Amino acid sequence: MSATSTSDWPYPRWVAHRGAGKLAPENTLAAFKLGAQHGYRMFECDVKLSRDDVPFLLHDDALDRTTNGDGLAGDKTWQDLQQLDAGSWHSTPYAREPIPSLEAIAAYCIANGFDVNIEIKPTPGADAHTGAVVARHAARLWHNKPRKPLLTSFKPDALQAALAAAPDLPRGLLLHELWTGWLETALMLGCVAAVCNHKLWDTRSVALAKSAGFKLLSYTVNDEADVQRLLDLDTDGIITDRVDRFKPGP
Repeated sequence: MSATSTSDWPYPRWVAHRGAGKLAPENTLAAFKLGAQHGYRMFECDVKLSRDDVPFLLHDDALDRTTNGDGLAGDKTWQDLQQLDAGSWHSTPYAREPIPSLEAIAAYCIANGFDVNIEIKPTPGADAHTGAVVARHAARLWHNKPRKPLLTSFKPDALQAALAAAPDLPRGLLLHELWTGWLETALMLGCVAAVCNHKLWDTRSVALAKSAGFKLLSYTVNDEADVQRLLDLDTDGIITDRVDRFKPGP
């Protein structure tokens, strides 16, 4: 058994983490625009659901670190979330930068021909529901578009629900570690990619993943020596904060 065919893998090797890494407030439209100014054409972002099931960009479960709000983001309505400042925590020039909806990010990326890696980031206890709703919205937003977003998650239940809701969208399993059964799980979920902490890739793990037909992506790669090691291992995608250091090629 092998992964879903990756022969038509459409994505570039270089991926800007959370829009522009740490150079702009993460997971905002401003970050995407800055990453694009540095030549990046694919962006990773984290997507979760508001209380009223609107997909929006945020990494943490709580609002405190990256907005002027507090508490669980998933407990707030989209109307409430839209009022928050998601930029001032980073630096004054980004004051009043809003939390973007997935719809706004999709519109920007589609208009500019950019690719997106949507990490499904459920509020605790909402893995399957988040996977299904995010996948349905992504399928709608990218309907009839030749390049689809790559859906990834650390949560198998979220990916299982995404598979059921939008089977035509490509999926990738995110891995902090190569836990027992990860390969079988990724195959069962019909994934096209394994997205690992870059330290997990070595000659053995690369050979195993490639033999199953997966594309190999790595996060979060900010050091030149690590980049060279991953290139030497013939991996396929590098997710980086350092959009200012690494010039993206194909």
